Amino acid sequence: MAEDKLEMSDMDLMENKKKVPPPPPPSTFDRLIQPCLGEVVGTMFFVFIGCVSVIENVEAAGRVQPALVHGLAVAVMVACMAEISKISLSPFSSPGKAPCNAGTQHARFGSHFNPPFTLAIYLCGGMQLTMVGPYLVSQLIGGVLGAAMSKAMTPAGRYANATGAAFSILKSEEQLAGAIFGEVAMTCLVTMVVLLGAVNSKSRSPMVPFMVGCTVIINILAGGDVSGTCLNPARAFGPAVMTNYWTYHWVYWVGPIGGGLVAAALVR
Repeated sequence: MAEDKLEMSDMDLMENKKKVPPPPPPSTFDRLIQPCLGEVVGTMFFVFIGCVSVIENVEAAGRVQPALVHGLAVAVMVACMAEISKISLSPFSSPGKAPCNAGTQHARFGSHFNPPFTLAIYLCGGMQLTMVGPYLVSQLIGGVLGAAMSKAMTPAGRYANATGAAFSILKSEEQLAGAIFGEVAMTCLVTMVVLLGAVNSKSRSPMVPFMVGCTVIINILAGGDVSGTCLNPARAFGPAVMTNYWTYHWVYWVGPIGGGLVAAALVR
């Protein structure tokens, strides 16, 4: 009798488990609006702080002040907003292939704030294709808003002297080869840190905000005098819109996006 009761209780438990309804699908707000708002806000504050650090840079500090500010801003914003600016994944949501590692199924990644990061994360299976466009648009909107905030905050004379923190270091075609190569190489480095630290299940680390921030700092210190070390088209786009400065602006799209694609290819 005792064995019969145990069997019946086991059967009741099995039936109860079967009756548990599946979790509801994410709402439009959770799936689309919230992650995109997170990208807008995060990119806006990153570009705002970065631009102000360039406009108000003390000459004696050289590249140290912008390097520290950009790197620390990235680390703080990624750490704070990673749980907000993120999306749910379906299995193998990459472009027709398995992600960087099979363990990345159903994972969620947010706080991109950078178009090359978004493209590379998509190529490595970290997000769905339908979210790539909204993320990119959100990042560019955030870049313009951040640049507008820096213009509103800083004195007009300093803003004009710094060209609104637009990337104005390139003056001749002789500089283009080194600048493009530098943007490709440095963006490749920081994108690999993102992919290996946040996307790949074998190397994923909770220290990824700190690692990305440190990589941004060392890139600016190393290559600031060559290309300005943009690494982020949204960071270049916002100040260019606010100051109408478009000289060699394309370099800061071609270089970073090329670096992101190279990083995705290496990690895959």
